[in-house]
Amino acid sequence: MDPISPLEQALHAARALVLADLVAGQVAEADVVSLVEESIAQRRWWVEQWPDGVTFVAGLVAQDVQDALLERYGRWPLCPVCGSGDPHALDVEPELGPDPHWVCHKAGVKVASVGSLGSAGGGMTSS
Repeated sequence: MDPISPLEQALHAARALVLADLVAGQVAEADVVSLVEESIAQRRWWVEQWPDGVTFVAGLVAQDVQDALLERYGRWPLCPVCGSGDPHALDVEPELGPDPHWVCHKAGVKVASVGSLGSAGGGMTSS
């Protein structure tokens, strides 16, 4: 059996992290999971072109899925920190870097690492 390449390891990890966040937000329906798969396919090509970007894949997949959900369904993931005012989505930081995490820019806080939204505030749904 051939060892799994660093690219495939990064893509599998990114898929798992984003799916964990979708499950935490109770939005992991089949069509939403398809958005993850579309992003993985695009990012595979992207990393093949720029191998040094392999450590950025998880954050980029999270952003891709967030953008696709916004276009089709609404904001995701909603901020669990701000209890008042208009509901708003978290952002991924760094936009292009390792160790991606979800942040609330209104409160100025790191909410959770990508893949750890389940421990950050329970069931966040899109709006």
